[in-house]
Amino acid sequence: MTDKVKLAGVIGQPIAHSRSPHLHGHWLKRYGISGHYIPMEVAQSDLKSVLETLPKMGFQGVNVTLPHKEAVLELADSVTDRAALIGAANTLTFTADGRIQADNTDGVGFLANIQDYVPEWSAKSGPCVVFGAGGASRAIIAALSQAGAPLIRVTNRTRARSDALKDHFGAKIEVVDWVQAGNVLDDASLLVNTTSLGMQGKSALRVPLDGLRPETVVTDIVYTPLETELLRTAKAAGCRTVDGLGMLLHQAAPGFERWFGTAPEVDMDLRKAVLAS
Repeated sequence: MTDKVKLAGVIGQPIAHSRSPHLHGHWLKRYGISGHYIPMEVAQSDLKSVLETLPKMGFQGVNVTLPHKEAVLELADSVTDRAALIGAANTLTFTADGRIQADNTDGVGFLANIQDYVPEWSAKSGPCVVFGAGGASRAIIAALSQAGAPLIRVTNRTRARSDALKDHFGAKIEVVDWVQAGNVLDDASLLVNTTSLGMQGKSALRVPLDGLRPETVVTDIVYTPLETELLRTAKAAGCRTVDGLGMLLHQAAPGFERWFGTAPEVDMDLRKAVLAS
């Protein structure tokens, strides 16, 4: 009766769609941990007071999703180098004295997902092409750059956002106009779509993919549907493809370990549990 029930959760607005409760719930059950992972819809105007209150309620930490990923950096007591570089956090840990530590594990999750399916691939093997210039793009670009990618071509429907990434990340970034996106694939070692184009209920990704070669690894951070049109086209071209679900699973693991004290395994049972949710 003296065991403390550990609490964690995810905050955002909206939050009902989140699969994180099913993901962490699977791990809690698997490892027999006395704890709960709770989805919480939090308005921007309430963010500061909520983060001040959660540690007092026994929470060990929370995941952060839209629209709070950038705002939490201003409220954290300490920020990891990678979260500062990305300019956003997705994982908060509360210390015993109520201090807030902010981190970003999206890039770690992205690379781990690639390694699961194409373990021989290396960021150093050639240019990478990134579709999109939003928050996920920033995390992935930071991870690719730190992993040794020699060149990262960024293309976005709004060029100004791509230009902002070049200003932020520097010489490794080459900005490509969106209308030219299909013309920079022939020497790419990796193509990643970070946009919502191709997601269920969204517009199609209308970029010519004729330049894809079998040596290119193609991944899409979208996981609804699990196999997007981009991945189907790439597979037909002989490319190795990686769906986006693994990124979600792997980015969750560091937080779970910090909050619940167990390093969780990302495996097929977890994938099946999350897909069934």
